Amino acid sequence: MGRIHSLQSLGTVDGPGVRFVVFVQGCPLRCKFCHNPDTWDFNAGEEISAEEIFRKVLRYREYFKDSGGITVSGGEPLMQADFVREIFALCKKEGINTCLDTSGCVINEKVLALLDVTDRVLLDWKFSSDKQYLENVGCSKNTVEDFLEILEQKAIPTTLRQVIIPTVNDNFDSLKELKSTKEKYSCVDKIELLPFKKICQTKYDQMGIEFPFASIPCPTSEQMKSFNDFINS
Repeated sequence: MGRIHSLQSLGTVDGPGVRFVVFVQGCPLRCKFCHNPDTWDFNAGEEISAEEIFRKVLRYREYFKDSGGITVSGGEPLMQADFVREIFALCKKEGINTCLDTSGCVINEKVLALLDVTDRVLLDWKFSSDKQYLENVGCSKNTVEDFLEILEQKAIPTTLRQVIIPTVNDNFDSLKELKSTKEKYSCVDKIELLPFKKICQTKYDQMGIEFPFASIPCPTSEQMKSFNDFINS
């Protein structure tokens, strides 16, 4: 059994193709730009079995066919590694592609076992320095780098994802580090830049907590194009 926050039957931005997306409940991090603070609490959400999730996935298989599959996001999936591994193992027996959307903040035997049934990882590569990680995320970048090393050893196709936050990491030095990371690791075959957004403000207000980056502007489409052009050059 595991705890989930929500399900999305036909996701198109959480891995290749059309995906059935499971958002698990609970996260140990406190990213200052988090858009899902309602997923933090480990005791909230709905308790459900891996078999029930699997049955739901099968209902939508005709939509994602061979090009899509299942993605488990969060929250932080690594905090429920046994549960996610059980889901992925069931899916792989049916030839369904498995994708893990994670911060890479946890490494243990359960996580390593989960990676053995993971076809692709979407790895949040949030900042270029350990200092920024400690200030804005709540974990060390060293752990995330160690996680990427494991993905390299296991040859798991990996997408690096970074949210572009004006005044924080919207600079070419940060992007150079991101680009060099892709060049260093053969498992990394894609980089996705995501614009910082503030549509989550309502959630923070409803929960009665402060949105730390509320005063930071969102990047313009022109800025995002420039950054993407650089990454793809």
